[in-house]
Amino acid sequence: MVETQSRHALIIANDRYDDQGLKKLRAPAQDATALAEVLHDPEIGDFEVDVVRNAPADMMRRRIQGFFNDRRRDDTAVLHFSCHGMKSESGELYFAATDTDPRMLDATAVPAQFVRRCMSHTRARSTVLFLDCCYGGAFTRGASSVRASGDVNVLESFAGTKPPGGRGWAVITASNSMEYAFEGPDLAENHAPRPSVFTHAVVEGLETGEADLDADGEVYLDELYEYVFERVQDQNPNQTPSRTVEMQGELHLAHNRRGRIKIAAVPSPPSLLAAVNSDNAFTRQGAVLELRSRMFNDSLAVAEGARQHLEEIARNDIRQIADEASRALREIRLAPSPDRLEFGPVPQGSDPPQRSVTLSGPPLARHCVAQSTQSWLRVEPSTTGLNVRVETFTEGDLAGDVVLKGVADEVVVHVEVVVEPARERGPRTIPEPPPTDSTPPPPKDQETVVVHTPPPQRPPVPPPPPPRDPTGSGEQQTRVAQSWFRRVPVFATAAIACATAAVIAVILSIQAAAAAVGDRSETGPGGNIEDNVRDHGALVPLTVSLLTAAAALVLVALARHDLESRRESYTKSALKVTRPLTSLAKVLALTALILAAFTLLAYLVGSHWW
Repeated sequence: MVETQSRHALIIANDRYDDQGLKKLRAPAQDATALAEVLHDPEIGDFEVDVVRNAPADMMRRRIQGFFNDRRRDDTAVLHFSCHGMKSESGELYFAATDTDPRMLDATAVPAQFVRRCMSHTRARSTVLFLDCCYGGAFTRGASSVRASGDVNVLESFAGTKPPGGRGWAVITASNSMEYAFEGPDLAENHAPRPSVFTHAVVEGLETGEADLDADGEVYLDELYEYVFERVQDQNPNQTPSRTVEMQGELHLAHNRRGRIKIAAVPSPPSLLAAVNSDNAFTRQGAVLELRSRMFNDSLAVAEGARQHLEEIARNDIRQIADEASRALREIRLAPSPDRLEFGPVPQGSDPPQRSVTLSGPPLARHCVAQSTQSWLRVEPSTTGLNVRVETFTEGDLAGDVVLKGVADEVVVHVEVVVEPARERGPRTIPEPPPTDSTPPPPKDQETVVVHTPPPQRPPVPPPPPPRDPTGSGEQQTRVAQSWFRRVPVFATAAIACATAAVIAVILSIQAAAAAVGDRSETGPGGNIEDNVRDHGALVPLTVSLLTAAAALVLVALARHDLESRRESYTKSALKVTRPLTSLAKVLALTALILAAFTLLAYLVGSHWW
């Protein structure tokens, strides 16, 4: 049986308690919703997420133990608590359930040591525990809601030797042993619920990609902790996230789906920032116009500073002003023309003319990183955008993408070319690839260039273009769908075919074996089961079944590996279709393999007695 790596998350959120002494929390429900969405997003976390809300202690323990027992050795497991944290008289840590009685914590709450034992016994390669609870302290802060009381050292409850089997874990808490975990200073009864300070920082870092501190396109656990630590401290200096890590190497948590390039921003003048924060709506509206003007500045640092302020306004200001900021931000989106290049049929080994892609908009919009997804696809910057050329040493229908990543968004230029066999027309020599050393270098997966075209001769503040779809999701999905790698569909189809053939072959083998047994019974003492099996040809389909079942499992493993390593090359619909196909092929192949094995075993054992 082939095991493939998978990612699982269990989110436990309790905001309702039977005991009147436990204050009702308003953040956990929002915590669970926001975190589940970002972890489940296939472009970010790609976790299988299960949410448990307002459950009694017995159910919480069952779900936690079942969650860790079901993991395999290549899995990544994430457990998130958002609830009251409580301590016993002896200083032991407990997590409160809806039926928790503070006088009977052992019977009605979930001990931290129980969670630790479940983490120790799991086969998962890596486990991460997020604790958005409070564990006592001496701070009170206005009307802020706090969780629990008393003093307990949280991380000591999970300290100990490294888990068996080389696996590791990490525990990240919203606060340390002497602090409360604040839900936010504005959580009055007439305010809508929002995630806690800690969980909001986790969700924001993953969703926006800001937690990708080294801008390599991936978010690792250490990066996420550093980002959350700074965000929580900025909003509440009295709350200090803490962590303990007992694992080897870095743990990859999520993808940075935006993959933007970063520019060191120059802050806007104090007078402009004062207008941005003014209580007067008309003053803030004028500040948006000024920020838009600065966003068209030839200095990328000045323009980036203005863009960041406009993004903040678009998120937090009133609807009218936020809409104006959003319209201004759409003007610095990447706009390649054309967004699809077709080179058509070209002879193998030829050098077709390069094609040009023009980038329009202000300097900040044209400043981007261009990445080619195929080794035969070459990208070079030009004065107006970029030049694209193809290498034709590989015969066949070739398709690839040039991914443009800017400070604001990401777009794709799709490229297709049909490389045909070269036709001889008189004596001539087909061009060959340039000579290399005795050991050829490994092929490149992609080529990356920085594109920054000089500013055109234009007024500093052009009139705004007519509104258009800011997402371009339909065109984006179409281009990505057309750039499928054909390997996974081929692997999945071949796996289904092999698995079906294996099932048919094992059925034929069983029928032939049954007929051979019947003939042997009629022969009497002088008969030989091997002769009957040979006469009915039972071994041939049995061998075919074993081989095709094994081949189907290998194809399933290859398909799933390609899905994991090239997930960005597939649309969501492609993933939804391909995964069930591989699962069906796997079930059929395993069924045929088991039946064939039992049939072969019965033959080997029975042949000595018959």
